[in-house]
Amino acid sequence: MRRFAILLALTANFALADGIVKEWAVARLKGSSPIEVAEGFFSLAYVENRGCAWGMFQGNVWPLAVFGAVALAFLVWKRRQIFGDGKLSILFSGMLYAGILGNMLDRIVRGFVVDMFDFHWGASHFPCFNLADAYITLAAAYLAAGSFFGSGKDTRK
Repeated sequence: MRRFAILLALTANFALADGIVKEWAVARLKGSSPIEVAEGFFSLAYVENRGCAWGMFQGNVWPLAVFGAVALAFLVWKRRQIFGDGKLSILFSGMLYAGILGNMLDRIVRGFVVDMFDFHWGASHFPCFNLADAYITLAAAYLAAGSFFGSGKDTRK
């Protein structure tokens, strides 16, 4: 039960941080020019993404929201088999849940996902993303690293 409480608290705090950053982006960045943070490399920009990663499936807000809900339910149900039960697995599964929740809530409430982190290098440009996307990416990297370098399940207590 203690691990579940920790997982729930992590998920809630990660989701809250994502929501706060998105609200800040709406209040500060919407309708204005991007804020250059590191010239020629990183800026904060307001983007309404009506699709998913890299802008795929544009305009499919409800199917993407339903897919997110189904994926979240499956991942919660199979968490121990997918992540294990160690401290790192609880951290990364909390990140994954918060990332899915954050983007799913945006789709349901706003009809799009708010993105704001914009990386570029010369003519090259990485698609704009948000904190929820970063959580999902970190959790996926943790699982991928585990598949290459071990079981993918941190069993340390």
